[in-house]
Amino acid sequence: MKRSGSPSAMVAVLSLTSLLPTLLQTLAIPLIPNFPVLLNASPTDASWVVTITPLTGAIVTPVSGRLGDLFGKRRVLLLTLAAVITGTVISALTSSLWPMVIGRGLQGLGMGVIPLAFGLLRDQLPPSRIGGAITLLSATLGLGGAMGMPLAGLTAEHFNWHVLFWGSAGLGLLCALLTALVVPESPQHAEGRFDVVGTIGLTVGLIVLLLPIVNGGQWGWGSTRTLGFGAAAIVVLLAWARYQLRVGSPLVDLRVSARRPVLMANLATVAMGFAIFAMLFAFPQILQAPTATGYGFGQSLVRSGLVVATNGVVALLLTPVAARLIARYGARLAMMLGAILIAAGYVFVMLWTDSVIDIVVASSLIGAGAGISVAATSNLITDAVPVTDTASANGVNALMRSVGSATSTAVLTVVLAHATISLGSATLPAAEGFRTTFIVGAAAAIVGLLFSALIPTRTPMSGGPAQRPPARRRVVRNQGDPDVRDILAG
Repeated sequence: MKRSGSPSAMVAVLSLTSLLPTLLQTLAIPLIPNFPVLLNASPTDASWVVTITPLTGAIVTPVSGRLGDLFGKRRVLLLTLAAVITGTVISALTSSLWPMVIGRGLQGLGMGVIPLAFGLLRDQLPPSRIGGAITLLSATLGLGGAMGMPLAGLTAEHFNWHVLFWGSAGLGLLCALLTALVVPESPQHAEGRFDVVGTIGLTVGLIVLLLPIVNGGQWGWGSTRTLGFGAAAIVVLLAWARYQLRVGSPLVDLRVSARRPVLMANLATVAMGFAIFAMLFAFPQILQAPTATGYGFGQSLVRSGLVVATNGVVALLLTPVAARLIARYGARLAMMLGAILIAAGYVFVMLWTDSVIDIVVASSLIGAGAGISVAATSNLITDAVPVTDTASANGVNALMRSVGSATSTAVLTVVLAHATISLGSATLPAAEGFRTTFIVGAAAAIVGLLFSALIPTRTPMSGGPAQRPPARRRVVRNQGDPDVRDILAG
């Protein structure tokens, strides 16, 4: 049956649905210290509860995008949500390690929602609505990630920790029902078959690449296991790339990905993902550290989560500003501005960390830069590829962001481990370690700025229904001062 819900309702539903996977990514982070006791497992084994989610998320993003391009984005979106709901119910029902790992792995598949949602927006909306809708959806990604930690902290302090997953299952079910009722299937479908061999190759390659990045600090960066996985990743991914260039219907069209606008945007995304996650990694630790450290603020889990959540709120509130910037000045300049704001946030926190308000300001600056840069990248990718490759191209871009985040975790764990202080019986990161973290985060943002500057000023359009920038620019520029409601209403 053909759905014909209003465009405004579709944008709202897809934005809500895209909030779910990023919420699930951060939901378990505050519980990391408690998982060994809660699940009766060793700290090493319990770490899989958090590690498995970004790992499966990284694998699924290009795969779900390609499946959506081939077989229908709405259909694949509903199947993805069904997997996420199943995973959250499993996590809600268990207090054992490996069922929890399986449930968290299924929750990671929710990252496949993001490229499908971008593809549906491009396929279904009129030209004048695409830019603002993509910007709003991008902002909800940051909001979902920011909401996870304070919600988890609040729930852990006042309720049984399983409530986190029951609530997530309820949100997933609501998203699935609204998608089935409101979102129509895409009229565009790519030609060809699904590349099973390429999917297996990419899965193996990403596993052997990300495992040593995530666990290198625990295994030892110079250990045989870490180096062996790294070498295997290079071999497998090179073989996979060679196969993708030779097969008739590849999982990832590397020729499209090698186009200068797409390539530079993806490289910038890796750097920006690194820089953005550095804030999520460092700020909660500073906020929760005892005041006796000389840099900590002794905040509770909930309060520290709320402080960091300002970055997602700012990104959402700046949605109309980001849409106007992209429409008037182009995605390239908007990406560059986003990188500058992220770097400015780290410079600010290096100079002023006298109060919690200083952390709020730095978090807001980084959130503003993240919201603008993610929205600009999504617009650029969507406009630069053929309409039948929209979901898969955005899936590859989401993969690049995951690689940046995973690399950030690995690098910053090493940075903080090499600068510590003793406080009673506890060993905590030293202030020098956090200063180095901020320098690394700012440097990553500057690298993203440089890659963004290499994007051609005039990005070639893909033709067909996606060829729409002139109309989009006229409509947005003549709007006054839009807010989120204007974006939803067109």
